[in-house]
Amino acid sequence: MDAVPIEHPKPNYIGIFATLMVLTVVTVTISRIDLGSSGNTAIAMAVAFVKASLVALYFMHLKYERWFLLTMFGIPLFLAAVLIFGLMPDLLIHWK
Repeated sequence: MDAVPIEHPKPNYIGIFATLMVLTVVTVTISRIDLGSSGNTAIAMAVAFVKASLVALYFMHLKYERWFLLTMFGIPLFLAAVLIFGLMPDLLIHWK
């Protein structure tokens, strides 16, 4: 049985690239505004998450993948988030 290629709409790569550039400018601009250490870090991490999501969804073509592959991508991402947020209290206590 031959594999039939599945057609999906071609993403607007120029628009995604422009969005990534705008988000980079937002990150640099926010870094120059003093919102406190945790405020700047939180905003920078949120923007980085959005940028990483755009890259993964469109440039790595995960938006059009099957659920199994999305699950294989999502489980390690979830475990990494648990690890980061699990270690955060210890880092905040011992941060000098």
